[in-house]
Amino acid sequence: MTPSHYNRIIFVQRPTGPVDSSTFRQETLPFDLKPGDGQVLIRIQYLSIDPALRLLLDDIETFTTPMQIGEPVLCMGVGTVVESGKNSPLVPGNIISGYAGWTEYVVADAEQFTKVVVPDGANTVDALGALGHTGFTAYFGLIDVGKIQAGETLLVSAAAGATGSLVCQLGLAKGAKVYGIAGSQAKCEYLEKTVGVNKAFNYKSPTFHEDIARDMGGFDVFFDNVGGDMLDFALTLMNVHARVVMCGSISEYNSTQRKPFTNLFQVHVKRAKLEGFSLIDYFSRLAEGRQYLVELVKQGKLKQQYHIVNGLENAPKALGMLFTGENKGKLIVKVAD
Repeated sequence: MTPSHYNRIIFVQRPTGPVDSSTFRQETLPFDLKPGDGQVLIRIQYLSIDPALRLLLDDIETFTTPMQIGEPVLCMGVGTVVESGKNSPLVPGNIISGYAGWTEYVVADAEQFTKVVVPDGANTVDALGALGHTGFTAYFGLIDVGKIQAGETLLVSAAAGATGSLVCQLGLAKGAKVYGIAGSQAKCEYLEKTVGVNKAFNYKSPTFHEDIARDMGGFDVFFDNVGGDMLDFALTLMNVHARVVMCGSISEYNSTQRKPFTNLFQVHVKRAKLEGFSLIDYFSRLAEGRQYLVELVKQGKLKQQYHIVNGLENAPKALGMLFTGENKGKLIVKVAD
């Protein structure tokens, strides 16, 4: 039974720093949604909260066009098809994933969604985690860009986060020595005891620089989700022919000032490679990534920790949590059962 009204959250003001109460507005609309030819009506269940969303709120060109004022906030989500229009390949009851947005219901072209198939050892929400865009980012970034090999040393920043924790597990599965960087002792313990990294380092420790240089030494691959000072420091730890996968720069997303590198000369000295990376370049190969990740999930070698925030109205707060380190693992907003 469809409701008389539904809620959504729209983007109303570009932030100059962290998002706040003026960035978004929740609105309640009459329920008059009807799928047209080739479209579906979807009831949203889960929304993925990702750092890259903060980039889209700025009026700058990044890997895609910025979000426009007055638009519903766009993000990846999982939902259930409620009604199908003519010529739609999806039918009522299908569970789907795709760009859904901060809304309880949405009408969109069926071709932009993927039917969710849950393999053994997984659950529906994994379509936003290990078996979705988060897992694909970890896989292609580490395997294709980083080219990690057995016996090499892998260093991962934001290692207890959604992508970072999966990169750690993929590295371990490849036979690499894996070291993680996180922002609390609890997260470091999670990485060592649950994920199984060789050692985790708390970047807030006053002896962080000394600890990592002593206990890890140099790295062959650095999977970076942080950027800024963390990336600049990591350049001093490179082995010869190291590869740096620049996946994210969460430390700079709330700032208009980009910090200059002071250790870039080390790239030349170590004959290393820095490569920017976005999943956008791998859309044609998602089936390959899924096959690889599903097999690891079935073997119990790849698991995602989730941090669930209940209620669409809490989506703005959840986005802010990514930048304060409050979340533990992949951050999801649960909109409905």
